[in-house]
Amino acid sequence: MMRFVALISLALLMGAAYADTPGLGLTTSTTLAPSFLPDSSSLADWHSSTLWIIILGFILAFILAFGVGANDVANVFGTSVGAKVLTLRQACMIATVAEVLGAVLIGYKVSDTVRKGILDVSLYNNTEKELMLGSLAALGGSAMWNLVATFFKLPISGTHTIVGATIGFSLCARGLEGVNWTTFAKIVGSWFVSPILSGAMSAIIYLGLNHFILKKEKPLEPGLRALPLIYGLTLLINIFSIVHDGPALLYFDHIPTWGAFVIALGVGVITALLIQIFVVPRTRKAVEADLSKETCEQGVKFTFDSADNSRSPTPPGQELSVIEKGIGSTYTFNGNSETNGYIPAETKSNLLGNGLNNTNPSSQSLGIPNNSSQVPLVSTNNVKVISMDELSAKKETEVDPPEVKRLFSFLQILTATFGSFAHGGNDVSNAIGPLIALWAIYTEGSVAQSSPTPLYILLYGGIGISLGLWVWGRRVIQTIGEDLTKVTASSGFTIEIGSAFTVLFASKIGLPISTTHCKVGSVVFVGWAKSSRQGVDWKLFRNIVIAWVVTVPLTAGISALLMLIFRIAFI
Repeated sequence: MMRFVALISLALLMGAAYADTPGLGLTTSTTLAPSFLPDSSSLADWHSSTLWIIILGFILAFILAFGVGANDVANVFGTSVGAKVLTLRQACMIATVAEVLGAVLIGYKVSDTVRKGILDVSLYNNTEKELMLGSLAALGGSAMWNLVATFFKLPISGTHTIVGATIGFSLCARGLEGVNWTTFAKIVGSWFVSPILSGAMSAIIYLGLNHFILKKEKPLEPGLRALPLIYGLTLLINIFSIVHDGPALLYFDHIPTWGAFVIALGVGVITALLIQIFVVPRTRKAVEADLSKETCEQGVKFTFDSADNSRSPTPPGQELSVIEKGIGSTYTFNGNSETNGYIPAETKSNLLGNGLNNTNPSSQSLGIPNNSSQVPLVSTNNVKVISMDELSAKKETEVDPPEVKRLFSFLQILTATFGSFAHGGNDVSNAIGPLIALWAIYTEGSVAQSSPTPLYILLYGGIGISLGLWVWGRRVIQTIGEDLTKVTASSGFTIEIGSAFTVLFASKIGLPISTTHCKVGSVVFVGWAKSSRQGVDWKLFRNIVIAWVVTVPLTAGISALLMLIFRIAFI
């Protein structure tokens, strides 16, 4: 690793020195001379000489979009798949539509920031081909690291890769003056702010749901009362983000701020009313039917009285019951003594649900002597024996009750869809920002890139991202949805809505934040709020943070090295 870092540093230094070498036809002056716009004949020659760059750029951009889809889109739907709300196939189908729509409708703002906001493109006046080669190097460096990270199941940021690669080729071509450091500082700041903001927002939402709904003895009724409000607010936030200063393709850019708010509020209120009138009654009936059916299908429960009076009412908490299904009945035992294939059931199974008041409860502590006939003998062929440590671990694994899962499952799908839409607007643009720059310079013959972002290129990036999710997305989905913390439908909803709101807000102001940071921040904050420190795999989180830290310098170094090669070979 140290040798690799040294090689990358050497490439950056050589590139900067090469950029300052006189007599190479490179402009390092800060004079903002207007770029020369060629006539039709010279423009034809220009197209002919740079066609190979465009073709290679489209190939590399698709590979990069593929890697972003396999990595970043997997982050978006990781919680939904981890909570078993969506299958992988269903997640891919939803993402295909949402990512493409997000890229086409709201992606143009971020692509402008990536292709023109980070670099001082005026420094490349009359050296348009060099800027095209730089964009090519940025695509190559980003694509290489995205594929490597996805292969090793490391959830990295597509924003990090493209920004780092853009900085790398600029340092090689123009040194320190080629970078708009103010814009870069804002982007770097957003990388640290986004996980904290997104995580705090998701945690606050979860704690509110936990207090008013999840901790109630019967969470169905408070959940149904809150359902219209939750749906209404979810739609209001996302509709406003889409309509306000929205895509010119739909003429949303002519709608004033107050008009966008009125439209969003109207959609939210109508949605809340429809949910109250139609969805709430149907959901109540469906949940009650499911609970009734589940009660009828439960296994037989055995209750045991104290040894002193076998006919007295059963004291509270002295019930041995089935706590798992699928492998006969499951009991817990104190010890492994076995006689003729039978084991005395000694420990209360329902301690899992009522709390462990005794660190090692036994039949004696429950008032049942070991030699009593009140202790059942259970055949070892029909049971799964688990230790008290495993029982305690199961207690820490929180699972939504059936009624809560039904209430929040569709909400999580809805918020994941909006999250995917936001991802399409943010990260698709990041991935193909250099390609848009390439195309603009190619068609105009100028570094000014005055033409708007072509929708067909945004669509091209959306298709590449969707394909990456279908082919390779499962590699990172497990890390976010299962390994980092236990995700349920209710906690998954809060993770999705908090991170989606953060990303949508950032996209509207043209700030290319990291959806990966937002999602991981929300997962960690909610996992911590839900299950304390033990609810988060901190070792895995440390590895994710390390991947975040090395992404920018690695992609910058690879891009600088590619740019150095291009300059020597083609300029």
